[in-house]
Amino acid sequence: MKTLTIPATAFAVSLSASVQAQDDPIVRDAEYYILEAQHGERWAMEDAAIDEAIAGFREQNGGNPPNILYILLDDVGFGDMGSPTMNAVRGYKTPAVNEIAREGMRLARMYTEPSCTPTRVAFMTGRHPIRNGMGNTAVDISGFGLADKEVTLAEVLSDFGYNTVHIGKWHLGDIREAWPNWQGFDYAAFPIHQQGQLTIYHDDGADEEVAISLYENNYDSKYTLDNWFRSDASAMVTGVEGFRNENVREVNMEPGERWTEEKYHQMNVDYQEQAMEQLRTLAAKDEPFFLNYWPLYPIVGPRTTTDEYTTPNGGNYVEKMKLVDEWIGDLMTEMDTLGIADNTIVIVMGDNGHATKFSPQSGFTPMLYRGGKGATSEGGVRVDAFVRWPGMIEEDVVVNDITHVVDLFTTLARIGGATEGIPRDRVIDGVDQTSLLLNGDMHGRRDYVFLYAINSLEAVIKEHIKLAIPGGSIDNAILADFYHLFRDPQEKYPVSTEIGAWGGAKFVRMIQRHIQRKAEYPDEGPGLGRPYEGIDNLRPESVEAVEEFLFMVGTPQK
Repeated sequence: MKTLTIPATAFAVSLSASVQAQDDPIVRDAEYYILEAQHGERWAMEDAAIDEAIAGFREQNGGNPPNILYILLDDVGFGDMGSPTMNAVRGYKTPAVNEIAREGMRLARMYTEPSCTPTRVAFMTGRHPIRNGMGNTAVDISGFGLADKEVTLAEVLSDFGYNTVHIGKWHLGDIREAWPNWQGFDYAAFPIHQQGQLTIYHDDGADEEVAISLYENNYDSKYTLDNWFRSDASAMVTGVEGFRNENVREVNMEPGERWTEEKYHQMNVDYQEQAMEQLRTLAAKDEPFFLNYWPLYPIVGPRTTTDEYTTPNGGNYVEKMKLVDEWIGDLMTEMDTLGIADNTIVIVMGDNGHATKFSPQSGFTPMLYRGGKGATSEGGVRVDAFVRWPGMIEEDVVVNDITHVVDLFTTLARIGGATEGIPRDRVIDGVDQTSLLLNGDMHGRRDYVFLYAINSLEAVIKEHIKLAIPGGSIDNAILADFYHLFRDPQEKYPVSTEIGAWGGAKFVRMIQRHIQRKAEYPDEGPGLGRPYEGIDNLRPESVEAVEEFLFMVGTPQK
C-alpha cells in the first residue's frame, strides 16, 4: 500500500517511555495508546469501580466469576435478529433472540472480519487474523490452520479455573494443532470443514444445482481428464469429537458411505442436543464454564429437509434461522431450569454479513448496510450483537460505541479474572470493553477499526468516518473516498474533499502507525501440517483424498 513516510515524533518517544514504565503491559496497536494518553486517568478510575463490581459479583456467586455462553451464528447480517420491528420488515420472527436483546445490551456498532474463519480467529485470539496468517476462508482440504503458538480465550480461561467446551462449527483448519480440543477446550464436537462441503457441494446439492458441474449426476464427464479436480464431499472428513489434547474420532460416517443433506440436518440437531447436554453437565459443577456454541444453521443448500415454508419471507435460510432461534430459546429456558441464568453471561452475534451470492432465495439480502460476506463495506462487517448479564448489565439498552469482535477476548478474560493469562509477547488488538458493558453508552474504549480483506487493508474507520482503500492502495488521501456512516450507511456518497481536506493526513498517519507497529511485531503464517492427522478412525477414502492433495501441492517441485 502506498503511504507517506512519517518521521519519528515526540509522541513516539513519549509512547515508548510510557510503555516501558508499565509492568509487563499488554502490547497494543498504536491507536490504543493515543486514546489512553487522553483518557487513561478516567479509565483507571472506572477500572477501580469495575473491579469492585466484579468482586461483589464473585462474592455473591460463591467466589466464582460468571459462566460464559457464546453463541456465534453464521452469515447473519445486521437487523436479522433481535428486533421485533426488523422481524416485521424481514417477514419472520426471532422471539428468543429478541428476548435476550430486551434483557440485555445491544451493541449497535459491532464489527467483525469479512468472513467465517477470520472472525472466529479474531474472537478466539483477540488478534486480527492478518497477524497469524488466518485471514482467508478454506473450503477444501488445505493443510493449514490456527497455529499452536496462538493463545486462545479457551486456554486463558482454562488456566484460571474455567471448564471449557466447544460445540458446532469451528473452521480454523484441518490440521490437529488447529482443532478446538488442541486449543484449550476440554471437550469438542465439530466438523473439520464447513458448510461448503456439508450443504453445498455434496450429492444432494448437485441434484438441486446448488452446486453445478460437480458429480456424474449433474454433468456429462466425457471430456474430463483430471479426476482429482473435483473434490468429493463424502471423501472429506465430516464431524469429529474428542477430548483435550487427544486424537479425535469421526462420527456418523462409515467407509464408503455418502454424505447427504439429511446427515447435515442431523448434524445440526446433534450439536443442539450436545449443547444442551453439555450445559447441564457444566452447570452441575461448582466451577465456572465457557461454553462455545457455533451452530451451522441457518446456512443451508438444498431444500431437502424443509417440508414447508412457514413465513411470509419463504426463504430457505430463514426457515433454519427460525429453528436456530427456537434452539437458543431452549438453551435459555434450560438455564432458568438449572438456576444459572443470573450468573451466566450470554452473547449472541453474527460472524459477518450475508452470503449475498445466495440472495434472494436464502431470504436474506443486505438491509441497512451495503454488501455482504467477504466485503469490507458495512454490510460485510457490521452484525447484530447482544450481551446479557442479569444484575450487571442494564436491561434493554443500546450502545453506539464502536466494538470489534477481538474486544470480546480481552473483555471476557478481564471479567473471568484471567487478564494475567493474556500473552505479552505479541500485539493484542482486543480492547477491554468491560466499562462499556457495565456503564453503558459512551464508555467504550475504541473509536477506530482497521478492516482487512485477507491480506489487504481495505478500509479504516475513525469515529463515524470511513476511508475506503479499494485493493489496499491509496494514492492521495485528500481525493480518496471517505464516507459519513451516520448520513450514508450504504456508502454511496463519498465526501472526499469535505473530510479528506482536513482528515486525509490524519488517516494516512493512522495507517502509517499501524504499519510501523506491524514492522515491530511482524505478521506470521498459520500452522502447517498433514490434513486429518490425529483422527483415529480415518476412512480409506479420506486417506486417499489427502494423498491426492499432497501430490497436487507438491507438483511444482517435481
